[in-house]
Amino acid sequence: MKMNPVVKFSLPAILLLAITLVTGCATTKPVDWNSRVGHYTYNQAISEFGLPNRQTKLSDGKVISKWFVQPPVGPRFNSGMSYYGNTGFGAGQTIGTSHNDHVLQLTFGTNGTLIDWSKNY
Repeated sequence: MKMNPVVKFSLPAILLLAITLVTGCATTKPVDWNSRVGHYTYNQAISEFGLPNRQTKLSDGKVISKWFVQPPVGPRFNSGMSYYGNTGFGAGQTIGTSHNDHVLQLTFGTNGTLIDWSKNY
């Protein structure tokens, strides 16, 4: 019995698609910041998150760095309308939190290692 060429090539494609879907949906493990205290450095934070959005150097030499992190995708509501004619009209509205609402704050000691952290997400 000869196999139909469409079936012959679609089965591996479906299998590959299923594997990609399953591995693509795997979630990453959340960071255990408590285990990083004492040995995680400012340079490691820069390589992981890029330059901080805000940074303050305290009088005692400590550095507080803040990153606005992208929250996980959650419920959002977007609506808008437009009219393009002689008068032109446009309106829009987004309901949801902004990325500025999700802040990771890391405090580094004078030696550049993590001494404290907080996040509000």
